[in-house]
Amino acid sequence: HTAANSRRILPLFVWIVTLVSGSRSRTYPPNEVTLLDTRTAPGELKWAASPSEGGWEEVSIMDEKNIPIRTYQVCNVLEPNQNNWLRTDWIPRSGAQRVYIEVKFTLRDCNSLPGVTGTCKETFNLYYHESNEERESYIRESSFIKVDTVAADESFTQVDVGDRIMKLNTEVRDVRVTTRKGFYLAFQDVGACIALVSVRVFYKTCPLTIRNLATFPDTITGADTSSLVEVRGSCVNQSEEREEPKMYCGADGEWLVPIGGCLCNPGYQEKSGACQACSAGFYKARSSDAACSKCPPHSYALRDRATVCDCHSGFFRADSDPPSMACTRKPPSAPQQLISAVNETSVVLEWAPPRRLGGRSDTSYSLECLICQTGSWNLCLPCGADVLFSPSQTGLKTTKVVVSELRAHTHYTFIVHARNGVSQAGGVGASQSASVTVTTNQAAPSPVSSIQVTDVTRHSLSLAWQQPDRPNGVILEYEVKFYEKDQKERAYRIMRTFSRGADVTGLSPLTVYVFHVRARTAAGYGDFSTPFEFSTNSDPFPLIGEGVNSAFLLLSVSGVGILLLISAAVFIISRRRNKYSKTKQDSEEEKHLNPGVKIYVDPFTYEDPDQAIHEFAKEIDVSSIHIERVIGMGEFGEVCSGRLRVQGKREIYVAIKSLKAGYSDKQRRDFLSEASIMGQFDHPNIIRLEGVVTRCKPLMIITEYMENGSLDAFLRKHDGQFTVIQLVGMLRGIASGMKYLSDMSYVHRDLAARNILVNSNLVCKVSDFGLSRVLEDDPEAAYTTRGGKIPIRWTAPEAIAYRKFTTASDVWSYGIVMWEVVSYGERPYWDMNNQDVIKAIEEGYRLPAPMDCPLVLHQLMLDCWERERAERPTFSQILNMLDKLIRNPGTLRRTGGDSHRPTGTVLETGVGSEVCVSVVPEVCLSEWSVCLWLQSVGLDRYRDTLAAAGYTSMESLLTLTHQEMDRLGIITPSHQDIITASLQQEMLSQIQHMQHTMVPV
Repeated sequence: HTAANSRRILPLFVWIVTLVSGSRSRTYPPNEVTLLDTRTAPGELKWAASPSEGGWEEVSIMDEKNIPIRTYQVCNVLEPNQNNWLRTDWIPRSGAQRVYIEVKFTLRDCNSLPGVTGTCKETFNLYYHESNEERESYIRESSFIKVDTVAADESFTQVDVGDRIMKLNTEVRDVRVTTRKGFYLAFQDVGACIALVSVRVFYKTCPLTIRNLATFPDTITGADTSSLVEVRGSCVNQSEEREEPKMYCGADGEWLVPIGGCLCNPGYQEKSGACQACSAGFYKARSSDAACSKCPPHSYALRDRATVCDCHSGFFRADSDPPSMACTRKPPSAPQQLISAVNETSVVLEWAPPRRLGGRSDTSYSLECLICQTGSWNLCLPCGADVLFSPSQTGLKTTKVVVSELRAHTHYTFIVHARNGVSQAGGVGASQSASVTVTTNQAAPSPVSSIQVTDVTRHSLSLAWQQPDRPNGVILEYEVKFYEKDQKERAYRIMRTFSRGADVTGLSPLTVYVFHVRARTAAGYGDFSTPFEFSTNSDPFPLIGEGVNSAFLLLSVSGVGILLLISAAVFIISRRRNKYSKTKQDSEEEKHLNPGVKIYVDPFTYEDPDQAIHEFAKEIDVSSIHIERVIGMGEFGEVCSGRLRVQGKREIYVAIKSLKAGYSDKQRRDFLSEASIMGQFDHPNIIRLEGVVTRCKPLMIITEYMENGSLDAFLRKHDGQFTVIQLVGMLRGIASGMKYLSDMSYVHRDLAARNILVNSNLVCKVSDFGLSRVLEDDPEAAYTTRGGKIPIRWTAPEAIAYRKFTTASDVWSYGIVMWEVVSYGERPYWDMNNQDVIKAIEEGYRLPAPMDCPLVLHQLMLDCWERERAERPTFSQILNMLDKLIRNPGTLRRTGGDSHRPTGTVLETGVGSEVCVSVVPEVCLSEWSVCLWLQSVGLDRYRDTLAAAGYTSMESLLTLTHQEMDRLGIITPSHQDIITASLQQEMLSQIQHMQHTMVPV
């Protein structure tokens, strides 16, 4: 074939393929907006070609409906080094940020063309160029950017043409266009026999839609294939926002994650995505009501859009009645059978409910109290404010009231009113009532309100007081009761007097007495007054030890005291060591013999992951979950916040993790395994699992919502804003949660501040159980990992070297968390790489105390970072330590910055080596043996801790107990044993020395 002959083949197969491709009328998806379609072009395309001759050639062909279709073809397969360009006209992008190019083409198989080896190609290149110019006269190849090299899935041969079985190739490419008003496309032929049957350029939109009564407009997708465009909806007519309606437009033109929505206004209900008016005879009072309701009994609505139904004539509704309540006809009738019982100056009133309640259940009662002259209503006055009504005077729901604090020998009239919600509505008259008149009896007087002292001697007190506020008759006498304050009324005396005063004699000097006074009338004694305290005068102090040599007495007492102190010290130390050994033994036995401890079950031991999730997690109905907003993207899908409504419980805020579509079985198992783990825990410092959604898609894990996010980011955001006690409180919560996990034989493996969540009350909770595994029954057993990354900066040396994880390795990680908290989220080991960190730890390096870190906290960190895991404290010991620090905040005042030298003293040994540095001068001056002793037993790390607590001499150390060592941060058992044994030896030496030097008194 010649090149000319090859070119003549093309019109034939283009025509055939066009017939196969079908009609020119075609329906595209509603979320695609076409910018260019060659099949709908009315005339010639007249695209720019380079070279203008011998390259791309425009051809017009007729389809099956005799409608011309414009195509381009090229077939220079015999000539090497082809570079034929074809450029479209300028295409305005119309706001699109990413466009799609759909190319339909046919391509000749090079093997079917003899003699073209090495010159024939089966691909072509696609380019684009953004421009603000609508007309560019020539093709500038250097300005175009390559999109892709396009190859055919199927090619044709000469036989295919004869049999007319050719098929079109369809390829779609996308490109981002955001810098200019429009763009050009270009096709480069490098030696293929090809025909471009059609070219379509389009972009995607999320089409107009209505969700939750909110209209979301056509929205052009974002520039990136993973971007989400947030769109705010607008409420449809006759509706209002329940909460801001939002949706996200995905890159594929699909709407995602509807949030919020609208509610139909009062008088309208939702129907077919719109708000329609309630018809006559129906009403809707609130936007939150689901639908229009029929008018309740004895009410009507004559017009559409009613928000409340009016009552029929003669029927009424109270202002507080809901619109759904039926209208009622009348207020209640008067109370029945009102009776009274007088008890001195109190009256008990009782009555029966009204005969007619008016069709309502909200009947209440109120009392009116009047003081009247006998037989005359015209001379009635309201009772005073000092009259008491129990339980109340108004708003009563009961039918019994006790009226007290009335006057004696006085006529009272009580009126009981019955009311309901419509007693004053619609012109109905006031409440109905019943009345009763009573006369009070003689009563005892009220208590004396105050007592004063008029004269005081060593053995007597003179008292005076005023008459009671309500004597209720003639006062016949007063009674005075008194006793010594220390006796607390176990032994008291009584005296009586006719006057408002008394001289009390026979009292002890310098003694506080308590006095009560009450009055008596013909009706008897009233109540005693409240207590009043008065003291008699004092005698001079007598001389102590008259006739005794004071020096001899002082020396004797001192000698006896020293002997008693030594004996007590020996007894305490011996008893304490025995008690510690027994306590340690008992705790070990309890650890191994306590059968009631809940043990964690690894969900990966289940063959069916659904069995584990149904055993440990609660299934939640998806209708109970209300998603509010997207707060992040997790490993498996979106993470949202929202609210959970469970019937019978209050609504709570939750975090919602969802599993994205197209997941594999392994992804599903891994996703649900974390819920199976969390579902086994129930502790205030462990993130709480609310439940899961597995019966519909997407799968969801619902947990409590932690407002302040991860601990490390929270601390960095609030750098320096918390007190030391608040930081210790956070650490205490984390330790409490980790103790709970260790008690369940559970190893976290990834304990770090980034995996601690903080709620609005600053409560810290352990989370992220993706790396965690279970221990065996043997407490010395450890889990061996199956590979994967290890967080080097937080992991214990044995876990890094041998991949052995235990609760002790979690303790190491907890020490790093302590350092993160006190340093407000600083990165452990700063910018050191992982290999440098591993090497430094092996060489004995440990993180220094952060700025302003209390010494006792840094000492606890160092204990957590002991090389031997058996030497590290347990989480139970750590928790006890932190509790003691919180109860004794004074131990947190001394920081590492205090241990510098400006006010300290340095003592040296005989050879000049430094042995002690302290900020307290007296610590290392006269009693420097404390420092030397700590150095001799290899525990000089505790010298500053002991000095800060006041242990500046060997004598003071003799009182050091295990509990005190725990409080000071010396919690390593072996260190406590060394100190105890050494102190016992030192104590024996002190006793022997004192026995040789003590002189009897």
